[in-house]
Amino acid sequence: MKIEEITEGATMIFGRRGNKVVRKYRCTGGSRKGRIVAKPATCTAPKRVKASQTMKATRRAKGRTQAIKTTRTKKFSSASRRLSKVNRRAGAKRRRKI
Repeated sequence: MKIEEITEGATMIFGRRGNKVVRKYRCTGGSRKGRIVAKPATCTAPKRVKASQTMKATRRAKGRTQAIKTTRTKKFSSASRRLSKVNRRAGAKRRRKI
């Protein structure tokens, strides 16, 4: 089995787990199109309705607070700053090839 077959419907990017930079995937198809996930198989997995309802309620309750915390993390966290450089460079390489 080739890598292209495994990651069909997802492109590889880098993401953050804690204060480390790890490999993740952006879904290009399926019910999670546009979402960043840890495994490409997640892109086509069935949706968990209860989990999505809980998340919607949490976003309604704490959306503003999370936005402030996320902004602070992305601005000052060393892992987040490294991540933006790595993904920017990878995107430029991909566009040049095509």
